[in-house]
Amino acid sequence: MRELLSMPPELNAGVETSWDLYVLGVALAVVLLITALAVYSRYQYRLLPELRLQSDSALAAQGNLDHCVIIPARDDEAVIGRAVRSFPESLRVVVDDHSTDATVLRAEEAGATVRVARPMERGWLSKSNACWTGALYTDSAWILFTDPDTWYEPRFLPSLLAYAAANSLHAATVLPRQNLVKWYEKMLVPYAMGLSFTGVSARNLGNPKHPESMANGQCLLFRRSAYSFIGGHKAVAPHPLEDLALARLIKRHRMSMAVLRCESMAQTRRYNSFAATWRGLEWMVLHAARAYGKSPMLFLGSILVSTLWLPLLVVLIGWKYYLPAGILFLTPILAWRAWYGSFLRALWAPFAVCLFPLIAFTALVRGALGSMTDSQGRRV
Repeated sequence: MRELLSMPPELNAGVETSWDLYVLGVALAVVLLITALAVYSRYQYRLLPELRLQSDSALAAQGNLDHCVIIPARDDEAVIGRAVRSFPESLRVVVDDHSTDATVLRAEEAGATVRVARPMERGWLSKSNACWTGALYTDSAWILFTDPDTWYEPRFLPSLLAYAAANSLHAATVLPRQNLVKWYEKMLVPYAMGLSFTGVSARNLGNPKHPESMANGQCLLFRRSAYSFIGGHKAVAPHPLEDLALARLIKRHRMSMAVLRCESMAQTRRYNSFAATWRGLEWMVLHAARAYGKSPMLFLGSILVSTLWLPLLVVLIGWKYYLPAGILFLTPILAWRAWYGSFLRALWAPFAVCLFPLIAFTALVRGALGSMTDSQGRRV
């Protein structure tokens, strides 16, 4: 910009000063916004109730609640056994969605009952169809729907059932700890998780009278009476975000639903490649953009703020404002450290800030075009 200004020296100096102040002001605003969004999102996450290991007396007070576990699976031979073995005292039903590998064999070896997904009706999507198949096969008072890529401590489900019964819940969803192995997971997933909470009000999520909804399809617990009342997965069969659609139905009928965090007894590793991570985070973007009642603009606005970070950094370095540039560079590292877990792991944050707007853009475009695929590359 400075090179393009061809005014008399006295005017040129004034214009340069104005541009400098403008850029520095925008940079300061971005620093403050990034910090505020990171602090707010972490605060809202920490406000969610935490599911902890229930004491023996608490478990005894609720008794042995009638329940079953339904796991829809397709080509999950590497992980299905671990998921099934997470529930040693439960009826475990794996609904095979026409796997081409040894998923069925591994599930049976782990002790699960296997059922084949029913023929899919026109307009249905495969996961809802598999979950509905499992629900029709069982008649327990409680149903836990969980995914093959999620695993739990043995006392997780008794603790969850006791919590739900003690709090008179109709439904609950659990956010497990993210098990991050590859560099791209460590870079992108914590940042994406933090962004997804920039549009959340934890208090609204726990209020049956407020429409704001959130759900994690990896772990959804229902009272069967509530599940049947809202129509179950049959009622949301065409929805690609079936978990969110179910949560909205629960809230629409003013039934009680809890969003719980549980990092001590539940964990997941959803993505085993960079492509799968990208596709999975595209789903997270759509989930967050559609999930938060009247507040999707907070989430999308936080992504917009992040798009300004790199251009501003380049301009400040080019104009030799090294101190403001250093502050701007360190801002995402320090602001998002809590989401990454340590300062060293948070060194990935600047790279995530640069890359995530592109993920969001492809998600919104593909969502508008109806060409989304899940983390395994299946068209939905």
